[in-house]
Amino acid sequence: MPHVAPTQTQHHYPYDLSVVLPVYNEVDNIGLVHDELADVLGGLDLRYEIIYVDDGSRDGTTARIIELCEAHPDVVRGVLLRRNFGQTAAIQAGIDHANGAVIALMDADLQNDPHDIPLMLDQMDTEGYDLVSGWRKNRQDKALSRKLPSHIANGLIARVTGVHLHDYGCTLKTYRREVLDHVRLYGEMHRFIPVLANAAGARIVERVVNHRARIHGKSKYGLWRTIKVVLDLMTVKFLTSYNTRPMYIFGGAGFILSMFSGLSVLVMLLSGIFAGDILWNSPWPIFAGIFAALAGQSILMGLMMEMLMRTYYESQGKGPYAIRQVINAHKHVATPVVETMIDAAG
Repeated sequence: MPHVAPTQTQHHYPYDLSVVLPVYNEVDNIGLVHDELADVLGGLDLRYEIIYVDDGSRDGTTARIIELCEAHPDVVRGVLLRRNFGQTAAIQAGIDHANGAVIALMDADLQNDPHDIPLMLDQMDTEGYDLVSGWRKNRQDKALSRKLPSHIANGLIARVTGVHLHDYGCTLKTYRREVLDHVRLYGEMHRFIPVLANAAGARIVERVVNHRARIHGKSKYGLWRTIKVVLDLMTVKFLTSYNTRPMYIFGGAGFILSMFSGLSVLVMLLSGIFAGDILWNSPWPIFAGIFAALAGQSILMGLMMEMLMRTYYESQGKGPYAIRQVINAHKHVATPVVETMIDAAG
């Protein structure tokens, strides 16, 4: 088992490592995954915590998480959501309640191998990466319903975003905490964390990890999820490429529409001159008016978005950049606030 030495920034956090597991209806797996995970983490020279986020389970998983919290109060935390909000919301809840300098995400269905975590941590420590993303190269899932849609989605995301990873859908990843401080997750965007982190300047590497066949329970994924990925991809592309310059996309659309309007006017005039068409019997005046109206709306939308983005950044004291390091600055290190976990009984 490799030894993972804490980095300098880790000493500012209560824990060196937080392992976050979103859980939904995994009553047959939760005990097994905990035993294996605790055995792996126990062999590391790290201060660690394990956070189980129950995403509204209805099969007894909640009771098993409460038992683990009571049996291991020093290292196990429970975050119990009121209902099923989805994997992305559960991951965000786990991140919000994590107190480690490094956060590892993994599934609780026994398909991710906890033994990969020390190797990923070692790669972060020795090579200086901010994010190590798991790649299920030998994926143990059904080819048609799981592997094919995932392959298509991964290729589409890589091409659109420019962040070339083979496996965006693999939950098993390790992150430096400061990377996730720049990321807020909504919808189904947990798979896009590498893209959002890359936009904040994170150094990313992909690592082949072990993937195991599911033994208990059933998958919560379907073909509809691929459609959601495409819709969320549009949002991520806008957030990463145009969030500080929305006028470029809306103004660009307005410029193209105005060109169509001008072209419609030109065709209308040429038709009247050479073909003798009567203007009010031609559709071209209508086309010109519609394109002109849409162009004006797009430009006004761009101006409104520019104002909204400035309000967003200035109201929160944020800037359109992320600093990796300040050399020889005056020391002012804020100790992270340790949030109280949701009590197992409440």
